[in-house]
Amino acid sequence: MKRRDLLSAPAALGVAAALPRFAIAQPAASRVLRFVPQSNLGSLDPVWTTANVTRNHAFMIYDTLYGLDEQFQPQPQMAEGHTVEDDGRLWTITLRSGLRFHDGEPVRARDCVASINRWMKRSPSGQALALALEEISAADDRRIRFRLQRPFPRLVQSLAAATNPIAFIMPERVAQTDPFKQITDNIGSGPFRFKADEYNSGSRVVYERNADYSPTPVAAHGLTAGPKQVFFDRVEWNIITDAATSAAALQSGEIDWFEQPPPEIQMLFARDRNISVTGMDPLPMPALLRLNHLHPPFNNKKLRQALLPAINQGDFMASVVGDSPENVVTGTGVFTPGTPLANQAGLEPLMGERSLDRARALIREAGYNNELMRLIGPTDILAPTAITQVAADLFRRLGFNMDLALSDWGTVVQRRASREPLDKGGWSAFLTSFSSFDWIDPAAHAALRANGAGAWPGWPEVPRIEALRDQWFNAPDLAAQKRIAEEIQRVALEEVLFIPVGAYRSITALRANLRDRVPGFAIFWNIKQA
Repeated sequence: MKRRDLLSAPAALGVAAALPRFAIAQPAASRVLRFVPQSNLGSLDPVWTTANVTRNHAFMIYDTLYGLDEQFQPQPQMAEGHTVEDDGRLWTITLRSGLRFHDGEPVRARDCVASINRWMKRSPSGQALALALEEISAADDRRIRFRLQRPFPRLVQSLAAATNPIAFIMPERVAQTDPFKQITDNIGSGPFRFKADEYNSGSRVVYERNADYSPTPVAAHGLTAGPKQVFFDRVEWNIITDAATSAAALQSGEIDWFEQPPPEIQMLFARDRNISVTGMDPLPMPALLRLNHLHPPFNNKKLRQALLPAINQGDFMASVVGDSPENVVTGTGVFTPGTPLANQAGLEPLMGERSLDRARALIREAGYNNELMRLIGPTDILAPTAITQVAADLFRRLGFNMDLALSDWGTVVQRRASREPLDKGGWSAFLTSFSSFDWIDPAAHAALRANGAGAWPGWPEVPRIEALRDQWFNAPDLAAQKRIAEEIQRVALEEVLFIPVGAYRSITALRANLRDRVPGFAIFWNIKQA
């Protein structure tokens, strides 16, 4: 399948060459990193939304008690360490001394307690912890105490997870905000300070190095673990929605990093010795089609199932990667390909010959009678934009009475949180992609929650999934976890919690004089100029 609505490589080259210079103010250029993010930063609250652009922003200004190393094992960050007593029912985490928020206030245990309480309301792994928790309290200014009703061995792994929402530590006054409302105060203790006075949604986001930041002394390496060393005084996010304009700016050196160049632009960059084109994430990034289980038409399980014979994962992924089949992974289920829990259980409806006629027949049998359905999607972020266009074409060919509502990604993120029916602005379907580590296991896999109103947008309610998830947390070894993961996948596809539409290898582009980038997502510590 050809990519939709994107420039061909020759056209991209011509347009990029013809564009006027993209002028960005460049004070002390060698100390400023200029970046074009995947989309506009529409929300600043990493608990309220699971948008990756907000996660990337949050890792700039907040810190976590634990981080993940390259083997996805937890390592201390803000924590000095922890003890476990009473047969696993009493955990005490001690903060490192000297930690301070950007406003100069010390980080205290009560800030952590409030932050963790807020996070537990929205995070899949946090919700599992909350079920095992009797009480979380501040023993004193440096000690956080978890008293459990039953052992929860994954407590530290949950606090270290890089999967949205993440257990970022905020001041108590901020963390007391209702988790279903967005925060308005962006004070953290992380390696950068957010410049609220220079924030202009849709245009510009600015961060300054936090000179008072205290990196962990733990010499770990990997995703979010180890000392977070900052080598730039200032990082500027420039919101540029036109790929050719971003390409021209990167070629001229007016920006340093283009997070998600489309395939045609990647081809252009491959011929430029001053630009490095490389994988963003070592593992493929999975994508999904999410259906709204609350309202017609997709509150009808048979109608959700009727879509499966028409889903061609190769078509969806080709729209993202273009003529680079080596970056496509198909035959994917509900876990990230190449990780221990990935399996083929229950994938039969997504495998074999694809048939629109079969899907249309099943749609009729499900009782669909031309009811309105609304597909929401973005126009300004690479993968979700491309796969939304594929889905829109598919829904039309299947005969749905579809309202296609396109907007910027920030608006999609806001809109998908609405539980309202269609006549009040609600939605029926959307598509998005995830970082590889978001789908590694059931612990923090937001799209696998099936607890109704507490679930991720789409709000499926499938008690069997929730029971299997509880079993997975208590599994004694990896072999048992794999068996449970297979059953989770069977039930998830039978109930159509979501439809996996494949996975792809994400590519990023940056000036060749930048080195030591931490792979995984857009991370701004440790990266430096050669």
